Amino acid sequence: MVLAAVFLLLVTVTLWVWVRTRAAEGYGAGRFHHSLEEADSDFVSVTEESPVAQFFHAEDIPVSEMGSGGETSDDEIVYHSRKNDRMEIALSFDDGPHPRLTPIILDILEEYGIKATFFMVGENVGYYPAAARAVVEAGHEIGNHTFSHRKFGRMTEHEMLDEIASCEDAIASVSENPVHFIRPPEGQMSDAMRRVVGTLHYRIILWDVDTRDWAHTPPAEISRHILDTVQAGDIILMHDFIGHDSPTPEALRMVIPELLARGYRFVTVGELVDGD
Repeated sequence: MVLAAVFLLLVTVTLWVWVRTRAAEGYGAGRFHHSLEEADSDFVSVTEESPVAQFFHAEDIPVSEMGSGGETSDDEIVYHSRKNDRMEIALSFDDGPHPRLTPIILDILEEYGIKATFFMVGENVGYYPAAARAVVEAGHEIGNHTFSHRKFGRMTEHEMLDEIASCEDAIASVSENPVHFIRPPEGQMSDAMRRVVGTLHYRIILWDVDTRDWAHTPPAEISRHILDTVQAGDIILMHDFIGHDSPTPEALRMVIPELLARGYRFVTVGELVDGD
């Protein structure tokens, strides 16, 4: 009995430590930490009555018809990079908007005249529409990162459609610009996910350079990793919503001047993948 109790205690402690660690890294329990004080007064509520949600509602699309455009090869719809001889690279930011971090990042990008791509979580757009609008007004590109950041690997195709549609509806509440790109949470891919995305005529954007800023990697290490690995045509993955103190702004201030000095040109993901 004593051994069983000790074993149970060890299992409980191990699980608790794992959950806390994942939350600190920005995943699992505590993925997004919202407060009523931070939430915008014009909180956007996404409902099934909204135009985009009605248009894409999963129940309206038979599973047998999903992926009717799915004959497109991965080379044409999935991008980690788009190599070029123009020294073009793309900065991308996931999981926002955030009421504090997103404006800081926008100020840094404006300082250097850089346009980037923000893959937004619909739920966060609802909480912080002003931050989302600031991204749009600054001329940056918006991508779909699902509504609640649930893993696609645990969803049915109908659930995937609802996640994508609800996120697009949230984005449509703050921007008139059409959304052409999706980044699946954690970059998780599957045949089912490809079929769904093919139905919606999105392109899937992954990355070549993972900064691991979500894991609170020190800014100097993030900068060094980018400088050591980046090549023309690469898509760089960063985040503008992180569970607590973010290394991303400081890392940007360190790495952007050096990349510019090396001759790199920053473009949006759309400009990168559609370039000649």
